[in-house]
Amino acid sequence: MGKYSTNEVIDCVIVGGGPAGMAAGLLLARQGVRVTVLEKHVDFLRDFRGDTIHPSTMKMMDELEIIDRFLKIPHRRMPTVSVAAPNGETVFADFSQLPEPYNYVAFMPQWDFLDFLAQESEKYPSFELIRAAEVTDLISDGNRAYGVRYRSPDGIRRLDARLVLGADGRSSAVRARAWLAPSKSEAPMDVLWFRISRNSGEDEPFVSTGSGFSIVAVDRGDYWQVAFCIPKGDYGTLQSRGLSTIADSMQTAVPVIADRFRKEITSWDQINLLSVSVDRLKRWYRPGVLCIGDAAHAMSPSGGVGINLAIQDAVAAARILAPSLKHSQTPPVSLLSKVQRRRDLPARLIQTGQVKILADLYPKHINEPYKSPKSAQIMGRSRVLQKMAARIIGLGLRPEHIE
Repeated sequence: MGKYSTNEVIDCVIVGGGPAGMAAGLLLARQGVRVTVLEKHVDFLRDFRGDTIHPSTMKMMDELEIIDRFLKIPHRRMPTVSVAAPNGETVFADFSQLPEPYNYVAFMPQWDFLDFLAQESEKYPSFELIRAAEVTDLISDGNRAYGVRYRSPDGIRRLDARLVLGADGRSSAVRARAWLAPSKSEAPMDVLWFRISRNSGEDEPFVSTGSGFSIVAVDRGDYWQVAFCIPKGDYGTLQSRGLSTIADSMQTAVPVIADRFRKEITSWDQINLLSVSVDRLKRWYRPGVLCIGDAAHAMSPSGGVGINLAIQDAVAAARILAPSLKHSQTPPVSLLSKVQRRRDLPARLIQTGQVKILADLYPKHINEPYKSPKSAQIMGRSRVLQKMAARIIGLGLRPEHIE
């Protein structure tokens, strides 16, 4: 049962307790907006999520005066992104060239970050987080939405709101039920996620490439969270060849991980397939509904920029919409459109970069011989380009501020 009565109309219901949803909830609540976040899981403990906290997000928390509490949470700082390859290592983005003090990317389990945002949000009396609440439908009258129905342990419930904010990811129930249609681009790869044990003091390249694959290894303390990137649609071929094919591919690039893979991964059930899609809504809104983050523009995992874009969407949406919402007014379509106009171009440009410019970082076929990526060759020769890449990844093409 939520804090508001079933007959009450709240200002905003946010569907999805990921980075975009929790950031939007915090930013709206601090301005007195009555906001409820509906999260379909009972907690945030889900593996194989992005762990990157970018400089722009830390700047946001600095503006909120919560950065000191955030930085007390255990995290690892990465000043550069390097790509290790058979012919050497190349710096792709150099965050150390960005303005201090947030001239690095912080790695933190996403559940710790979301728990932190929840704790900060709950300090505001107008905020509510309801867990184990899966949205099943929009409450609509013609083209306009007035709230949502959601499934909870107590049964189907109704929540009326002046605005439904869809922040429920690439498989968004909100956008599907609002009849908001995405246009799709061809993603260059799929991703296999798995865990490999890690010993204290071990260090592995963050990004490695080889023949027929690229790999990202995220340090999670006592284990590596590994993203094994393969050509789009080749998962079935890999399965037919057996698990040993993955270990053999990694042997030269990351031999420690390859050896442990052979010992620890004994079934395909231990591997999670992310079929990467890159899509974007032509229109992010209809009366009473707005989508942000992956619900509006599903990104490739390349560069970890999806989280950054999603949080910047939340910052822009809260800044633009809060003045109406906190006075118990329904934001007009003109304001919903303003959010899209503000955030659509950065999403378009980043997606183009992921699909086109960075495509050569990923193999086209699992049997493809290794070729040094042209983008890495070019970036490795230019400090200016390394700084530019760091700025795009770390701060975004259109940085957002809370005021």
